[in-house]
Amino acid sequence: MLVEGWLARAAAAGADRTAVQTPAGDCTYAELLARACATAAALRERGVGVGDRVAIALPAGLDFACALHACMLLGAIAVPVDLRVSPAERAAIEAGAVLMLDRALYPSPGAGSVRRSPRAEGPAPDVGGELARAAHDLDATAVVIHTSGTSSAPKPVELTYGNLLWSALGSAVALGLDPQERWLCALPLSHVGGLSILVRSAIYGTTAVVHERFETEPVLQALREGRVTLVSLVATTLARLLDAGLEHPPSLRCALTGGGPVPAALVERAARAGVPVSMTYGLTESCSQVTTTPLAALGEGDRGAGPPLFCTRVRCAEDGEILVGGPTVAPAARAGDGWLHTGDLGAIDQRGRLWVTGRKADTIVSGGENVAPSEVEAVLEAHPDVLEAAVVGRPDAQWGEAVTAVVVLRGVPAGNGSPEISSLRAHCAAALAPHKVPKQFLVRAEPLPRTRSGKLLRREL
Repeated sequence: MLVEGWLARAAAAGADRTAVQTPAGDCTYAELLARACATAAALRERGVGVGDRVAIALPAGLDFACALHACMLLGAIAVPVDLRVSPAERAAIEAGAVLMLDRALYPSPGAGSVRRSPRAEGPAPDVGGELARAAHDLDATAVVIHTSGTSSAPKPVELTYGNLLWSALGSAVALGLDPQERWLCALPLSHVGGLSILVRSAIYGTTAVVHERFETEPVLQALREGRVTLVSLVATTLARLLDAGLEHPPSLRCALTGGGPVPAALVERAARAGVPVSMTYGLTESCSQVTTTPLAALGEGDRGAGPPLFCTRVRCAEDGEILVGGPTVAPAARAGDGWLHTGDLGAIDQRGRLWVTGRKADTIVSGGENVAPSEVEAVLEAHPDVLEAAVVGRPDAQWGEAVTAVVVLRGVPAGNGSPEISSLRAHCAAALAPHKVPKQFLVRAEPLPRTRSGKLLRREL
């Protein structure tokens, strides 16, 4: 099925509306379409055609947005590259690409430079002829995103235009759609959570506010002064903003928070600060969001990951594994039974809302009993002196695996003995079954290892 090109449609509906805003500059939809068409023409001159893969090795910003939309106009497949990975990982990501794009190709004063352009007036220009009028085939692959690699090497996931469109529609149903939406993205554009914001904004014809990386003060300032209506965060970045004094952001409708377990104490803290948090659960293979707490339910005190998005199906297998179906799931990610087997564990309550309890691969078997690390971590992070916690299983002659907690204390250097380990153990014993209470506590000074999208890297502990 063919649908009208998203960028051209947005430019026709609002040529002078800001498409992408960055700290270094912004551009309207008319300008973005013109630059994307120029980039697409330059790619075609270099031999790039429909279905060819183009590696985009650019920092988050206007040049990245132009390159992404250029690939979509041309029918090429965009492969975002995380610029922080090792040379070997980068080579694996770029393998199969016919071209690697590491600078801007549209005319500008200096390759890759960004400048604040004057506002365009009138309808979107017919730049690039047939490129500007290009349609999208919903069954065709649009992008290849690599997973965050929390438990193994990153793997490529092919997402179609249909996956991207249904994800945007489902998100809009859950969160509502403000015609003046300004969605702040400080997540990596090489990961699905960040890239989806750029794509959704083009589909909606709204503004993506893109920061190259998460830095507390710039994001805090944008939330306080930048008319931001939505922001995507993970637990650690939400905590840093609250620590920096974020309170009652004036235009914020919702802080979409996921990417891993979000402690209930953190959500309650955000509520006290007047920061509306919508919990979400998603995966690369499902084109970001699977479940999301609707805005209408934010005042109900629900701490689960919410109900499935519009037209997304979720069920739990007999062993508790979360299975996902529907038009947001990457075709190649579906098993023989038609479902995406996520490897995550969870349960669905009587209201149809998902509660995520952990990863199958992370489950600790201690003395014959199963322990979900995320449950123990949530209890530990509810302690007022614990900044973050990770729980892993360590080989043990008596227990098979000993539940081991690694904690980072809030404002207390490792080794100072505050809080006392006995206090942490008592705190856990008051909330957990005996077999779930950590047998050992390790205190460290440095932050826990995480991916750029905020997911915990247990294998490095």
